[in-house]
Amino acid sequence: MSGATTRGKNKKQKLHSEDTGSEILRKINSTGEVTQDDIRVLYQIEKPICQGCRVNTKDSPNCFCGLIPPPSGSRKTGLWQRLSDHILALGPDPCKDFRDSKVPAGLTNLGATCYANSILQCLYMNTAFRAGIFSVELDLLKQHPVLYELSRLFAQLHSSKRAAVDSAAFIKTLELDNGVQQDSHEFFTLLLSLLESCLGHSKVPKARTVVQDLFRGSISHVTRCSLCGKDSESSSKMEDFLGLELNIKGLNNLDKSLDDYFSMEELHGENQYFCESCQSRVDATRCIKLRTLPSVLNFQLKRYIFLPKTTTRKKITSKFAFPKYLNMANRLSDTSQSGNLMYDLSAILMHKGTAVNSGHYVAHIKEEGSGIWWEFDDEHVSKLGLHPFGEESSNSSDVPEEVVQPDFSDENIIQLPLLDDVYSSADSYMLMYSRRNNRNDGDTPPAGADVECKDFDGTAMSQVDGSSLPCHLSGEMEELNKQFEYTCKEYRIKQENEMRKIKERKNEVRSILTEAPVPSIDNSYCWISVDWLRHWADDINPLCIDNSSILCSHGKLPISKISCAKRISEAAWTKLLSKYGGGLTLSGSDYCVDCMRDFAKSVVSADNYRDRRATMKELAESVLAGKYFEGPLYYVSRSWLLQWIRRKNVDSPCDGDSGPTAALRCSHGGLMPEKAGTKRQLIPASLWFFFLENAKEVEPEDSLRHTAFHSNTEDCTTCSMELTEVACLEDHLKAVKLEQRQKHEQLYLGKSIPIFPYQRYYLLPSSWLSRWRGYVSASGKNLIAAAEPGSLEGGIDMLKCEKHSRLLQRPVELVQKRGDFVQKVSNAEGLTMISESDWKLFCEDWEVPEEKGIYAEVDFTNCTSNESVGFCSEMPISEADMDIPKSFEPKKPVVKTYPEICEECIGEKECCDLMQKLNYQNEDIRVHLVHGKEPPMSLLVASGGNSEPDRRCSKRSRRTSAGESVNLKVSGSTSVYQLKMMIWESLGVVKENQSLHKGTMEISDESLTLADLNILPGDALWVTDTQVHDDRDIAEELSQEKLEPQPMEEGFKGTLLTSSSLPRDS
Repeated sequence: MSGATTRGKNKKQKLHSEDTGSEILRKINSTGEVTQDDIRVLYQIEKPICQGCRVNTKDSPNCFCGLIPPPSGSRKTGLWQRLSDHILALGPDPCKDFRDSKVPAGLTNLGATCYANSILQCLYMNTAFRAGIFSVELDLLKQHPVLYELSRLFAQLHSSKRAAVDSAAFIKTLELDNGVQQDSHEFFTLLLSLLESCLGHSKVPKARTVVQDLFRGSISHVTRCSLCGKDSESSSKMEDFLGLELNIKGLNNLDKSLDDYFSMEELHGENQYFCESCQSRVDATRCIKLRTLPSVLNFQLKRYIFLPKTTTRKKITSKFAFPKYLNMANRLSDTSQSGNLMYDLSAILMHKGTAVNSGHYVAHIKEEGSGIWWEFDDEHVSKLGLHPFGEESSNSSDVPEEVVQPDFSDENIIQLPLLDDVYSSADSYMLMYSRRNNRNDGDTPPAGADVECKDFDGTAMSQVDGSSLPCHLSGEMEELNKQFEYTCKEYRIKQENEMRKIKERKNEVRSILTEAPVPSIDNSYCWISVDWLRHWADDINPLCIDNSSILCSHGKLPISKISCAKRISEAAWTKLLSKYGGGLTLSGSDYCVDCMRDFAKSVVSADNYRDRRATMKELAESVLAGKYFEGPLYYVSRSWLLQWIRRKNVDSPCDGDSGPTAALRCSHGGLMPEKAGTKRQLIPASLWFFFLENAKEVEPEDSLRHTAFHSNTEDCTTCSMELTEVACLEDHLKAVKLEQRQKHEQLYLGKSIPIFPYQRYYLLPSSWLSRWRGYVSASGKNLIAAAEPGSLEGGIDMLKCEKHSRLLQRPVELVQKRGDFVQKVSNAEGLTMISESDWKLFCEDWEVPEEKGIYAEVDFTNCTSNESVGFCSEMPISEADMDIPKSFEPKKPVVKTYPEICEECIGEKECCDLMQKLNYQNEDIRVHLVHGKEPPMSLLVASGGNSEPDRRCSKRSRRTSAGESVNLKVSGSTSVYQLKMMIWESLGVVKENQSLHKGTMEISDESLTLADLNILPGDALWVTDTQVHDDRDIAEELSQEKLEPQPMEEGFKGTLLTSSSLPRDS
């Protein structure tokens, strides 16, 4: 109750203040004198200082509430937004990019370079390869930009203080497109071939052969004759490889894929081999034999397969198992080779996503020495622990049941628990295995040995990261780290200064606003612009004081601007002026008396106008109510008067007061007759002169819009004569159209006329008849405006072909209704049969020679063929009583036309129309899924494209009595195979299980198009599920380009990786 009482009290005080101000303004307008008391009231100086208002009110110059938020509040922008938002405005914080000394560095993704980042991390984490790159001499690095940028990239991954290293320079050197996703294995192979070519010029032995020593193995393709048992000459040739490409389709683990890779292939029949020893084509066997193994054995899992029907590729997303340890001793063709052939899983490169040309590459790499696995996802590097898929995935419950455990038959290999030795992944794309090193083999420290090197601070440390940086890279890294540390330091200083500045500004605003209210009316004060005050209280860097928006033309504060100004203490004004400058200073005595007098005059004038208008409004309402007034009367537009009454009260005449008689004045300057449609209203003279006075004030130069029309003013003679002529014309048209409606009553009403044999009927275009009905039925305002149906003679001529002068359309079919034959309802493009009498009347009314007509006769014959002249199609057989003995065969009506029907031209036209209809794009057809044995009769009758072309149809499946149905967007060029794929996606029926029909016709040939089968927009097809084949998932196949042809893949064409100067990689 207290809140309501306060609001009522404030409202009463406001009304009282308004009444007092109005009295003062009337006094000033009448006497011209202004006292100090008047100024205090009009400028609202005596209003109390506000305390705790929610918003800053315009009604009081002493209110400073709402300029700043409450102590615990904030705003979206400006000085009072949250500190975190202020920090964000400074830009990204480089301190967040500081690298944890215990975590490897990541690589930035430049758009679609995750495939390159994953391979580069795999190469960098191989300490032997990294040491080889670091050992390359500086002269060679300068000659080969690829080697130089790779060594710089490795140096930054080794010693940079940034958590993520920018790979832009290296990617640019290779001339790669940042926005195109590429195959990681292809990038790996081409990059190593390029590096091998560049490193071949090195004088450092370890660097010169680092690619061959680590990654190159050899195989041979052996073909053996089944008769003589000899191998072919090419079987002894060795082929190098950087990785083995393994099939995984139908294979669920690495052991099976290797068996498939090295399996024996039999050559017989058409594939027989020509043996040089036997000198004939003989049966033979062919296989791949592994000759030598590299230190790092790379397997590429062939997850992408080609689909011949759609000429696209899809990804195999089934899980694939691989062991932690791999014994390759039994895979070598020469088992007598010495050395350790036991391999440890060192890296897994994964492709996430189901699409072939997109997705994301991530690398899981084991750190040498510690055995810790890390996930490298571009900039983000995460610790996985001792398990390649994280500690939470250490159990192997997801390993397929048929996985064969690795062979540990070698006596020197320690047997480990097998449960955790096999991993499984649906995303694994490349597997890297590193061969175990013996402690006494060679001079190179084995993997995992401690190597003393210098870090970026120059201090010696023992770690397992490969090797130390060379001098030229070490100096560059020190400079880069110094720049990074300086950037971080500058950002911290900038942040501290900004926070200090914001804190000082907030304290200043609070202090000034606390000091701003004037405690007493006797104290000195100044006026300040509210707009500037708001900006000052909310901006971090406010501008100088600007009071120009509240000044009048005399340079003082007018009463009309009091709502845009605030009254602040002289002390607060002095502080603001001394700090921000500007002005103009407006003291308490800078009120404008001249503007006050003008304002008082305008207010009093507005009050007087409102009072007069209210009185005149009551008078106007009485006029409209039908009250009679004596004395002179004047005409005004009735619609204008209604609009004037509905308008809200205003303070002065406006545009709505103009033109009270503009609608009544004709083009000749006289009073427009009321028959012309403009309604008028007589008003008393007092009301008219009020309207005239306001209209002259609004439009002083346009006197024609408020021409005075006295009640005895006569209508314009010219307009009256014109209206009389129009009325005569309308009467004549009414009579003519009425006569035509009466002459052709049956045709006008659209009723079918009975057709009798051996009588003559005439054929008219149905479209012309439709226009004629619209013409003769027009009335009212459309009586004269209605267009004539056009030339009847021209319409008749259009029905004949130019080549043979024969009929270009077939007559409509005849159907039997209640014992009589009548025309079947035709469409707008067809023909309509009329009686001979109707034809003669049309010829008379529309000036057409009778001999121009096309007539027809109906005959009944026992002939069942359609060879008769003018016969259009087989008609329903009727046994109606036609005065013919019932022992006769049922008769068929045959329509004979004169001239005859031109079958040749009609056939050509129908063929062209059909070809045009079949050349459609992105139209709807409806497919019904039938669950029962028999489809409904409505589906057995093949549709003919009866749907409305512009009608919106939902693509969602709908339940019907026969099953589900769905609308599909197709084109005439859509193949049956593509349609079945759409049905598979929409209704869930596997393509091989679909029995597709149109009507009674079964659709089986998947190579045909919908146009080949005459399937038109709006047709209804039906399909059943045979359930012969097992269900398969379509999601992966449909994700491959949605059955649309894709552009040819460019791969690495045009980059440095495919330069013609590179050696050919086997």
